[in-house]
Amino acid sequence: MRYGPGMTDVNPSPIVGAIARPQLPPETIREVALAAETAGLPELWLWEDCFWEGGISMSAAVLAMTDRLTVGIGLLPMPLRNVALAAMEIAAVDRLFPGRFVVGVGHGVQDWMAQAGARVASPLTLAREYVAALRGVLAGDEVTTAGTYVNLDRVRLVWPPAEPPLLHLGAFGPRAVRLTGEIGDGLIVAGETPIEEFRTMRQAALAARAEAGREGRHVFTVFVPGALGAAGAPAQLAEWAAAGADRVGFCP
Repeated sequence: MRYGPGMTDVNPSPIVGAIARPQLPPETIREVALAAETAGLPELWLWEDCFWEGGISMSAAVLAMTDRLTVGIGLLPMPLRNVALAAMEIAAVDRLFPGRFVVGVGHGVQDWMAQAGARVASPLTLAREYVAALRGVLAGDEVTTAGTYVNLDRVRLVWPPAEPPLLHLGAFGPRAVRLTGEIGDGLIVAGETPIEEFRTMRQAALAARAEAGREGRHVFTVFVPGALGAAGAPAQLAEWAAAGADRVGFCP
């Protein structure tokens, strides 16, 4: 598959975090969050996998339990969450804990979306409509849009974030990866992705961003199998940093 021409700028010092998998019962998150903060980790990532735990509620809980830890969601499934409600919840969490909340959205696992009655025929069409609407609402704009999947009539947040958060998109296939460059602020890549494939995906997203005439840095987040502190972690981190990862979340 051809993703497009590449670019070479990399971040020599990616942010390192850990992932609290949703298979852990919700009542254990306090222990995990405090351990992460005590260990000096800058970030803890949560997953909103169906049908385990709600990403927004768990993120708010972790942020309230800690003082400096940044919390990321990888990912909120767009088909499952009405864009107006997503904007309300994201804005509330961001205002409560400014600068400590990283938002990731994705098209969701299609089988899960079907189970929830939320599966769409064109995830890419949904992503285009959803991200545009969510970005506008989070910016404090009054948004009216009539799309295939996203329909809003004069929606404006009463309490928008002081500064709209970046919108990171999860993607894997070539068209979805390029779309993150066209409309998103970053790409989140699953932990099973080989490092050479990540390099190709990164090049594609950067090329698409440039073709769309968008300025600013595209942020690349990767989830890497392995526990922090294991013997191989430093080598893994150096390899992913050299490949262009800005954030590396280690997943036990």
